[in-house]
Amino acid sequence: MKTIQKMYEHLYWANRRILEALQRMEEDNQEVCRLFTHILCAEKVWLTRLQGKDSSSLPIWSDADLEVCAELVEQNEEGFTTLLKGLANTDPDQWLSYKNSKGQEFSNSVRDILTHVALHGQYHRGQINSRLRASGIEPVVLDYILFVR
Repeated sequence: MKTIQKMYEHLYWANRRILEALQRMEEDNQEVCRLFTHILCAEKVWLTRLQGKDSSSLPIWSDADLEVCAELVEQNEEGFTTLLKGLANTDPDQWLSYKNSKGQEFSNSVRDILTHVALHGQYHRGQINSRLRASGIEPVVLDYILFVR
């Protein structure tokens, strides 16, 4: 679980850096904001599932503004921090059953879900950086090694 914990510390750091960059942008970039909102909504959905709750009413994609994103960054960080502390003395390979947004039922290990959430955000933060560069804005440096330095 140490590796997963470190991945989430990086996730929190990276989300905050992206949020700060988007808040500093002079022009509104809907595509970039939509991708960031998707990261945060997906984190919320998975957190809800990991808490054993129904996530069917939660959006995966949303056109939320940066104020809502800032709230989600905080809520998700608090939620995952609490969840990970609670999992410290449990088996991360235990299986969790859940329904996706289409109502289909799946089961995955908690470890695999946590890994997916961390990697999903990295993927989309890379897309955000590509779009920032295409708009003439310097991408946000999010490398893990920079974080651990």
